[in-house]
Amino acid sequence: MTVAPSAGRLGTSVLVVEDDQDLATQLARGLRRGGYTVEHVLTGHEAMAQPEPDVVLLDLGLPDADGVTVCRRLRERSDVAIIVVTARGEEPERVLALDAGADDYLVKPFGLAELLARIRAVLRRSARSDGEVLRHGPLLVDSRARQVSVSGRDVALTPKEFDILECLASDPGRVMSRQEILDSAWDAHWYGPTKVLDVHVAALRRKLGVPGLIQTVYARGFRLGEV
Repeated sequence: MTVAPSAGRLGTSVLVVEDDQDLATQLARGLRRGGYTVEHVLTGHEAMAQPEPDVVLLDLGLPDADGVTVCRRLRERSDVAIIVVTARGEEPERVLALDAGADDYLVKPFGLAELLARIRAVLRRSARSDGEVLRHGPLLVDSRARQVSVSGRDVALTPKEFDILECLASDPGRVMSRQEILDSAWDAHWYGPTKVLDVHVAALRRKLGVPGLIQTVYARGFRLGEV
């Protein structure tokens, strides 16, 4: 099953390299619901022939090639984020894949929520490794210096406002749930009222001064929109 990415997509592209058609279909469905654009291929040869995506989900048990070899070849030609998704859970297999350039390793069976969290994590690391600067339209977020500017104008933010904006800017266009943002800007063990997030987002909008930059998606969360 192949779904061509739309030219004007806001989300992130994921290439699923998996010869189990039923599993690939489930993964693609869940990823699309999460706001990602998905391509699916069955073999390592097809994976190497694809345009470079943002993330590769790579099975090791491919019919035409060893997944570790495919991982190494993908890494040699690009810095794409690679998550190995496999039934092989032994430590030597993990070491081989990570040494071949994989960014993360997830053992089947796994939950969709965990997979999405792993994808978000590798995307954040990829974005921050590029000079620690996140850009989206007129917005620039410097993660290293913890500074923000809009069209060259410096914007002073509180630490929590910065953390929220950095979370949204790590994957522009994708809807971030309230819980995702709370986990990122506070921590996974914070149980305060979620309304505090609305207060911070309202302050962010005022300070950034760009209508439509931070969009509310009813019953889902927030995202950065095209401006």
